[in-house]
Amino acid sequence: MLVAALLVAVIAAILPGSAAADTNDNRARPDHWGVIARNTIGSPVAELRNGPYGPFGVTGTTARPPYGRGSLGIEVADRSTNLGIPSEKVDFGNEVDFFGKSLLSLRRVGFHVFQTNENIGYGGPTNMPNIRIEINPNVPTLPADTYSTVVWVPAASPISSGWSPFIDATTTGRWYLTGGETSCTQAAQCTFAQLKASFTTLNAKPTVYTVAVGKGRDSMWIGAVDGLRLNDYVYDFEPDGVKQLRSR
Repeated sequence: MLVAALLVAVIAAILPGSAAADTNDNRARPDHWGVIARNTIGSPVAELRNGPYGPFGVTGTTARPPYGRGSLGIEVADRSTNLGIPSEKVDFGNEVDFFGKSLLSLRRVGFHVFQTNENIGYGGPTNMPNIRIEINPNVPTLPADTYSTVVWVPAASPISSGWSPFIDATTTGRWYLTGGETSCTQAAQCTFAQLKASFTTLNAKPTVYTVAVGKGRDSMWIGAVDGLRLNDYVYDFEPDGVKQLRSR
């Protein structure tokens, strides 16, 4: 009887349709974060990694990831494609969990960045990764327009060789919409407050499709991001996955 029971348990754990397999799959299932393939151009890298620690000779909080032991490593070139202009691009994000949420409910947003002097040499102090939020703008006067991307362009990192403190996207940097649905365009970028006001002025109710951290299409950049903040949660990028933490 004992042998038979053990055999049943082993079979249940192996067969795809078994309850035991379902439980194990749910427990080990990866989260919904990853490279967004349709928003990737060329052969960039965006992967969860250990560190980075350093650079050499640097100690203290700037020498290690702000959360855990890992981060999202990003490597993007500039003219690596046959498109004739700097075109390599990558987005690492979540296409599932934020779908349908109100963009105007976003109150806190930002991240920590591992910046290098080499990146500054490639594209200047503001050569930084972005936060990109794909949205349905829901502007009443543009009913056929169901897609745009809200982009945060950070200011220069306060740390040029190591990990930055939290960079608050609600108070620093600039924002714009790729579709030009409001007054916040790439040519006339806005503060976070102005971005939200540009929607409310039009009685628009933008909803989210996806949220991502990305880089390109512009200057080469090799670095890392950690601790993406979205309202009351921090997304900790670790080698074994993205962990959702309550903000501290």
